[in-house]
Amino acid sequence: MDQSRILLWYRNDQRLHDHSPLDQALLAQPLYLIPLYCFDPRHFSKTAFGFPKTGAFRAQFLLESVADLRQGWRSRNSDLLIRMGKPEEIIPELVKALSLTQVYFYQEPMAEEKAIERSLERALKPLGVEIKTFWGHTLYHPNNLPFKVNELPELFTSFRKEVEKSSRVQPALPAPSQVPPLPVVEVGDLPKLSELNLETPELDDRAVLKFQGGESAAIARLKQYFWQQDHLKVYKETRNGMKGADYSSKFSPWLSLGCLSPRYIYEQVKTYEKERVCNDSTYWLIFELLWRDYFRFIAAKHGDRLFHAPGLQGISIPWKQDRQKFECWCLGKTGFPLVDANMRELAKTGFMSNRGRQNVASFLTKNLGIDWRMGAEWFESLLIDYDVCSNWGNWNYTAGVGNDARGFRFFNIIKQSKDYDPQGEYIKHWLPELARIPAPKVHEPWKLLPIEQERFAVKIGTTYPAPIVDLFQSAQAQEQVYNRAIGGVKGRSARGR
Repeated sequence: MDQSRILLWYRNDQRLHDHSPLDQALLAQPLYLIPLYCFDPRHFSKTAFGFPKTGAFRAQFLLESVADLRQGWRSRNSDLLIRMGKPEEIIPELVKALSLTQVYFYQEPMAEEKAIERSLERALKPLGVEIKTFWGHTLYHPNNLPFKVNELPELFTSFRKEVEKSSRVQPALPAPSQVPPLPVVEVGDLPKLSELNLETPELDDRAVLKFQGGESAAIARLKQYFWQQDHLKVYKETRNGMKGADYSSKFSPWLSLGCLSPRYIYEQVKTYEKERVCNDSTYWLIFELLWRDYFRFIAAKHGDRLFHAPGLQGISIPWKQDRQKFECWCLGKTGFPLVDANMRELAKTGFMSNRGRQNVASFLTKNLGIDWRMGAEWFESLLIDYDVCSNWGNWNYTAGVGNDARGFRFFNIIKQSKDYDPQGEYIKHWLPELARIPAPKVHEPWKLLPIEQERFAVKIGTTYPAPIVDLFQSAQAQEQVYNRAIGGVKGRSARGR
């Protein structure tokens, strides 16, 4: 054991398994290894459009994850230091107080996070501390890609084919059984939500799952979904569901905070394929991890362009910022049941299915013509599985300004509703005011005759809102706006799917 004293700065990597900075720090056999998590006040400020940057659901999940991480260190006779404040101020203070020699952490690809890293480097330089950074969060390491990140293909399909043909996934690292001790230091307390200026969110019993933050819950969820309930073998067939705990893996909240490693998931899939079954469903889960990789690498390649209104394609669409219609969208009061049910689920639980996200994002941008960045920020505030690269990459794509977008494509909300919720079970689950409407009519309640409204105990425009736009006329109008922006042919008929 040498005399090095290493600080391990945790960010969105809240786990002990498959953790490269931790693994490399242990190989150095330091005298002390000091894990740290900082609750950065900037994460609890406001977005550009004035929403809470981290809402109550996501903050609650974060607190649970940090608490579980602390318990993981305590079970190894150590502890996790917790501080409230800016890392670039707190870490240098700890370096001086504890005579630290090195700081290890996972780097992040986006501007805000990189700015903090640069500030930290400037603060540590006069202290003579060595900084070691690592790449994490993705299934494939950049060193194993068949191209440099700045030469990444602009289309996902090209990226996927090249990676599947030429790249390999590095083995996941095991969690350590032992770690070096802590020096004498105040470990700090886990803050309460009230200290983050947030109220404890109420648990709605209609939620698909009671998401519990932390590595322990993440691994338990994988064990349950793969091995106990054997759902992986039908993942591709069920993944477009919207109601219930097991239509999809629901790994995304734990992936977003790094409680669960994508390489660990990959290895579990491969084991499942050997011991249970290898089919399209097992491949499709890995396929979804590839999409996640793609968004992170694209973000690393293009940087801030991801957040600008013209998007990665640089299309200057005159987006609206209609606060009244936007509020109807946020509150689930658009008059389109599929949109409203999904938006109410998000507001009540901090979660929404992938199918739902595509539909509500399409409606906001392609029917209401509202600035897609407002939607992206609303998701950022509420989603417990918010991931900056995936969220903003997906919104670029849906708005038609992403690098893998396919022109003006909008979701026919009515058709989607009938295809993916044919009996209206999901709609009625979140919109109880429509509970008595029979399945064939619940997708278009504005068509109900007055006598039918009386029979089904609903009054359009009173107990349930009338549609705030005409679905197809609004899409056609927005397509003309889009075509003018790209200099394309005007007036093509809108294509819904």
